[in-house]
Amino acid sequence: QVQVVESGGGSVQTGDSLRLSCAASGITANRNCMGWFRQAPGKEREVVALTSSYYGDSVKGRFTISRDNAKNTVWLQMDNLKPEDTAMYYCAIRISGGVTCYTNPGSFDYWGQGTQVTVSS
Repeated sequence: QVQVVESGGGSVQTGDSLRLSCAASGITANRNCMGWFRQAPGKEREVVALTSSYYGDSVKGRFTISRDNAKNTVWLQMDNLKPEDTAMYYCAIRISGGVTCYTNPGSFDYWGQGTQVTVSS
């Protein structure tokens, strides 16, 4: 059974940093594409960063994704946070297709429960 678990969210102020963690278990293949997405109330889920080094336009230069291939663990370092970064952040893993990443949330097979990030001005 595949499980994806995120941690590290919280409430911060503009300009602060947060580091999110995500661990995927129950899979036998490592180096799968993993990614971070976020969803704010009333908005669609959007891609934040993928392990292919893709970054959403709004986070480029501020967020950094990293991973431990052997452990199917990824981190999202978020610096210079802004109020518009406020959202529920989700980690996802793509089982089919190996290392190939797509920005479409529907291409990911398993999702975590999400961790809330709130940035106040």
